[in-house]
Amino acid sequence: MEKKLIDHLFRYHSGKMVSVLTRIFGLSHLEIIEDAIQDTFIKASISWRTKQPDIPEAWLTQAAKNRVLDIFRKLKTEQKHLPNINQGTNTIAINELFLDTEIEDAQLRMIFTACHPKLDPRDRISFALKTVSGFSIKEIASALLTKEDSIKKRLTRARKAIQQSQLKFQIPRGKLLPQRLESVMEVLYLIFNEGFHSNKEETLVRKELCGEAMRLCKMLLKNKHTRTPEVYALFALMCFHSARIETKTNAKNELLDLKNQDRSQWHFPLITLGHTMMNKAVDASSFSCYHYEAAIAAEHLRAARFEDTNWDKILHWYECLYTIQPMPTHLLTMAVVCLQNKDNKMAKKYLNQIKPEDFVQRAYLYYGTLSDYYYATNNLPEAIKHIDYAIKAVNNKFEKSYLQKKKSNLLLAKNQ
Repeated sequence: MEKKLIDHLFRYHSGKMVSVLTRIFGLSHLEIIEDAIQDTFIKASISWRTKQPDIPEAWLTQAAKNRVLDIFRKLKTEQKHLPNINQGTNTIAINELFLDTEIEDAQLRMIFTACHPKLDPRDRISFALKTVSGFSIKEIASALLTKEDSIKKRLTRARKAIQQSQLKFQIPRGKLLPQRLESVMEVLYLIFNEGFHSNKEETLVRKELCGEAMRLCKMLLKNKHTRTPEVYALFALMCFHSARIETKTNAKNELLDLKNQDRSQWHFPLITLGHTMMNKAVDASSFSCYHYEAAIAAEHLRAARFEDTNWDKILHWYECLYTIQPMPTHLLTMAVVCLQNKDNKMAKKYLNQIKPEDFVQRAYLYYGTLSDYYYATNNLPEAIKHIDYAIKAVNNKFEKSYLQKKKSNLLLAKNQ
């Protein structure tokens, strides 16, 4: 059996199995559970070389159930008070926990555990990708541009925090839910963004990260307690961005900006789905950052040509967004919008409020925008100087190539 298929199955089923087994045995046994699931997939990869099961998913589910009994026997020797689950109603209860609705419930519980405020914000995304999404340590390190050792430390810290705080494996209710849901949405959007704007050197877009973030967001929408206008807005935003994924590069695998993307190739069923989600999202007394970001994305998609873009409307939505979420990235984008609107003075006003350190690994975006400002104000030496800063700061080879092309055009303009 192809390794690729086993990897795919592991990704989509290990998170489910870890969540269900955690619901049965509790968070205190999380490490034993993860090891057991890992072991199950290793055995699968070996036994399936000779004969692949007719329904691989069913095979894995049954294997996970068997592991329940194995783990239980292991724990029972250590803790005498555990009930006997080999027979009777306990066995029936365990079988019921493997029903699709119960698996989703267990995964939702795991999402809320992974995004708990008692976990360090830096550790949440790593822990979510590992436990909920089945990403390996190597994949997480690659996705987050971090060393594998750092990811291991983050996962260890997260598990330790869970143990020390004695977190409950549950979906919060009442007053606790909105705050916790906010943390969950933040992590899901981080996962999506890492896929949509990958910092990885060799990859521009990581569709599996975008897809995983959307899958988890859909899970929130299926549950009546977590189905809120903010979650609808976040899902709409993901739909709008995903509709453009295939047009972010051309046949030569070169990066294309919004101006040069083939709009006829945008995925219109996703745009339609995004609008349907937005219609549900606006049934709210107030709007979140996801509402405004989705409104901005929708405005870009509404324009038949780049020249038809309503920059005034986009700037208005950004101003609303900045009011509730004052971030340097929003000021930078507002500067970009002003440059498109030929309002160079206002663009400089926004640029003066930020500095490259505000953007950490994405400082090249700041330098690139400053280069555009100097080009717009006919200061070609400064424009070239800042595009050089951007090229030096960028990590992704596709974005570097894109910036080098911009530099070539600036040099041509200078020599004319």
